[in-house]
Amino acid sequence: MTPVGRHHVVSLRQLSVADAPVLASWGADDEFCRAAEWSRGLTVEQHENRWLSRLSDGFGPGLLRLGAELDGGLVGYVDLHGTDEHRRELGYLVGGRERWGRGLGAAVARAGLEHAFLALGLAEVWAEAVGANPASVRILQGLGMNETGTGEDHVYRGIPSHYRRFAITADRWRTLHHDKETS
Repeated sequence: MTPVGRHHVVSLRQLSVADAPVLASWGADDEFCRAAEWSRGLTVEQHENRWLSRLSDGFGPGLLRLGAELDGGLVGYVDLHGTDEHRRELGYLVGGRERWGRGLGAAVARAGLEHAFLALGLAEVWAEAVGANPASVRILQGLGMNETGTGEDHVYRGIPSHYRRFAITADRWRTLHHDKETS
């Protein structure tokens, strides 16, 4: 569990088919879909059917997707991609758009790192953020992730850019986490 501000806690849990309506509701916002790179122009019912299928059939090998809850409500999810037993890629999303800019992205991503290092016992986690999305870049930097290079070119919300790559080891995360716990 991860504190947000002073009073809120983000926790991770398995997603279920009961989450499909909430996830689908985020798809009703075209700007959210554009920023999250979800399919645009679908009805909420179409989004819900897609989520029901994914939640029923699973996300396939190499993708662990966990729901992020705040005060008992689903506010996003964390992805840990990869099959390497020591290293995975972190992804995260906060929905709906009305929740953006409130520190939840950092809290959800931090919860993902906690799960990666404490529950899965990974040695390293890496992530990418598109340069044209400075909020995502700041989140990864704020988590103590080191920039490791440049990824592929990408157009984000109509802005030509490229991915920036970041990584953090379990040892570095524990050092940073311990320092915050003791200060």
